[in-house]
Amino acid sequence: MAMIGIDLGTTNSLAAVWKDGKSVLIPNAFGDLLTPSAVSLDEDGTILVGKVAKERLISHPECSVTAFKRLMGTTAKLQLGEQAFSPEELSSFVLRRLKEDAEAYLGEPVTEAVISVPAYFNDNQRSATKLAAQLAGLHTERLVNEPSAAALACRFQDTGKDQSFLVFDFGGGTLDVSVVDCFDTVIEIAAVAGDNRLGGNDFDEAIARHFCKINGQELAQLSPTEQAILLKQAQLCKEILTHRGQAAMMQDSPKFPNPLLLNNKLLLEISAPFFQRMERVIARALTDGGHTVGEIDKVLLVGGSCHMPVVQSYIAHLLGREIARLGSPDTVVAQGVGAYAGIKARGEELKDIMMTDVCPFTLGVEVYSHEKEKLSHIAPMIERNSVLPVSVEHPFYTLSDNQKRITISVYQGEAYFARENLKLGELEVEVPPKPKGEEQVLVRFTYDINGILEVEVQSPSTKEKKRQVIVGQRLHLSQEEIDARLKELQRLKIHPADQEENRLVLARGERIYTESLGPVREQTGRCLAYLREAMDSQSPTRIRRAREESTRFFDAVEQQFLDGGLPFDFDPEDDEEDDGWTNGPF
Repeated sequence: MAMIGIDLGTTNSLAAVWKDGKSVLIPNAFGDLLTPSAVSLDEDGTILVGKVAKERLISHPECSVTAFKRLMGTTAKLQLGEQAFSPEELSSFVLRRLKEDAEAYLGEPVTEAVISVPAYFNDNQRSATKLAAQLAGLHTERLVNEPSAAALACRFQDTGKDQSFLVFDFGGGTLDVSVVDCFDTVIEIAAVAGDNRLGGNDFDEAIARHFCKINGQELAQLSPTEQAILLKQAQLCKEILTHRGQAAMMQDSPKFPNPLLLNNKLLLEISAPFFQRMERVIARALTDGGHTVGEIDKVLLVGGSCHMPVVQSYIAHLLGREIARLGSPDTVVAQGVGAYAGIKARGEELKDIMMTDVCPFTLGVEVYSHEKEKLSHIAPMIERNSVLPVSVEHPFYTLSDNQKRITISVYQGEAYFARENLKLGELEVEVPPKPKGEEQVLVRFTYDINGILEVEVQSPSTKEKKRQVIVGQRLHLSQEEIDARLKELQRLKIHPADQEENRLVLARGERIYTESLGPVREQTGRCLAYLREAMDSQSPTRIRRAREESTRFFDAVEQQFLDGGLPFDFDPEDDEEDDGWTNGPF
């Protein structure tokens, strides 16, 4: 029985195995390393996966689909002909194909896999990935973040000295940025940040939309076949620009009389918002990881979309750091996840390697600042980028007189208001009726590297204790597996408004809350609670005073961000020729 590593991608997927002291990429039935993450339903009801399905995207758009990874963890259904499939079902078809190809290559059954996921996948998305593996007949206890896998692969290729990487993982559908510290035999993930709605596919759409624009058309108003054709042509133009200075896009149709002559400067212009989003993700990763640009030794580009020269030049200019070229961006994650499979199997060559990971999203509890507050917010328990495994405990108090029970609702996310985050579960504990604030419950969160969250709530007065294990709403683990993980966790249990101007201040505070951590986030939360309490009073004088005091506080926080911000010094006028770059927000 073999264990493999799988890079389940938006555009392409591939598998690897630890063999003969190295991570070996597994070819598919066509002899290719990359298997397109595409699924099509044939006329006779046969499911087609990979290269064949990709070819049918244009000819049979009504029964072919790709990029379904972007919908993982949602309730979406994708129609293939007369049948509807969930994203995890479609992903399971790709995983099953990779499993079959691996079995043919290795000559033995494959029953277990380590699968890579975007670092910024939330609980539902990770659970959906594990469910897809189960549907494919693969036992998958461990998911590994894609940038973590890439850092592991590079550590094997570039050993011998301590260094810090910034891993820029830009695939077809998602962007992840990680700050990774490597020393001795330890690979430590310092911070992760990402954008699950930004990838190379967005560049294809931007090119296609621009082509439609110069021809007086709207991409969304074209037929599915016409859209598929234009997106395919846009992708080809993008690929041509990887080795030529210009590419042409044209259609032999009265609808499209004007050709598009595309170069990297124009591509930068029509996709400028994407680069701005990249900058924000990089800034968050560095800030959360406590690193400056100058402390990064190497920048590692990962993912097929990093082949674009416009992306490579942009990141190099932005960070002013060497781009590490250790293997192909297409395969480095698979090589790393193959090595991680070897670590999990405790291969002799890997026995001394230790790899840490972090919690990608904040986990918290729904609370109210005062009894009459209309909207609940989040009290963080485990903040994003906390090193895993971790266990923390905090007290929470009654909010009203004679309150008989306290409900603990568990959320995941960075937004200030509870309703804007992902709800994971709920527990309720009875307490003796007393004046508000005199009764409390102790809430403990224990979170492990496999994404299993244990929530315990105890009333010191009644000694009542309740526990809930949250492993994802759609994740199927046996009770034996859960119990085994919980035994390992036991050792961690140690204490360780309506007016525009008002709405603007609230929105600004919520943004600062989302961007910050630690004491700044805590103070911002208190400031927001104070501001909302003033607004609930409906006293103009009190509201004005709270607004002015909050504004002064937010100004001071943002000035602190600027003073300690990222030392980017990028001026296109310093370049020998004008390549179309513009200064970013840094």
